[in-house]
Amino acid sequence: MQPAKALEPHRARPEQAGLDQAWPDQAWEVEAVLAWHDDNAKAAIRSLLDDCKHLRQQLALAESVMSRGMARGWMPRYERDAL
Repeated sequence: MQPAKALEPHRARPEQAGLDQAWPDQAWEVEAVLAWHDDNAKAAIRSLLDDCKHLRQQLALAESVMSRGMARGWMPRYERDAL
């Protein structure tokens, strides 16, 4: 596997003020994931699904060892909010 291409996100444009400021350009994210996997879409999807599975396992582990008082009543959600 070749080293990842050095890509940097674009700066946020004024019309994107309400969007996520960390990664304002979603198209850039897609291109970055594909570049990381040498434009192999199946490998990119597999990697992202593996990441989701790992993060869900980490969330379940944190939920099992965390008391409600520690997070002031916050409980993790396994599904993201609909946009």
